[in-house]
Amino acid sequence: MKIIVLIFTLFFLSACTKQPVPEIGPVPSVTDSTEITISPVKTMTNEEKLVALNTKDGQIVIKLYTKEAPNTVANFIKKIDNGFYDKLTFHRVEPGFVVQGGDPLGNGTGGGQIASEINTIVFKRGSLGLARGNNINISNDSQFFICLTDDACQHLTGQYVNFGEVVSGLELVDKIKIGDQIISMTTKTK
Repeated sequence: MKIIVLIFTLFFLSACTKQPVPEIGPVPSVTDSTEITISPVKTMTNEEKLVALNTKDGQIVIKLYTKEAPNTVANFIKKIDNGFYDKLTFHRVEPGFVVQGGDPLGNGTGGGQIASEINTIVFKRGSLGLARGNNINISNDSQFFICLTDDACQHLTGQYVNFGEVVSGLELVDKIKIGDQIISMTTKTK
């Protein structure tokens, strides 16, 4: 009987050893009916719009500035919903500065025109901007860029339309090379 009790006790105590708990990354969570939080950094209201850009390396999630650039955002969302950006490429990559895509011709000369909604939102790493030519009042209606650093992009503030920021997947932006494909874009995010 003592042997059975001893075996049972050892078995019971061995099950109580502390096991390491695996670490998991930030998990999006709903904090209440009016706010969505992407832990641990960003807080968004339901009025803000998220879009996802899918690359070979994964998904980049972008928050759009609907109040500061309403026409630009509406145009961008319409193009996304129509599949315009699907299979286009990043035609410009300037290390330490920007990655640029959205040109239907793939060489930096394509796209239409839209009135510039210049604002004072500071360009920084992860900012989403609208390309343009020499006329500050007219921007390209499809070509966009994402800033790679704070320092190299700050001078764009007040000169280009800043209409969003990367809130997830910024490390994937750093991997983009010239010719990489925008597999798809969607306004349907989880």
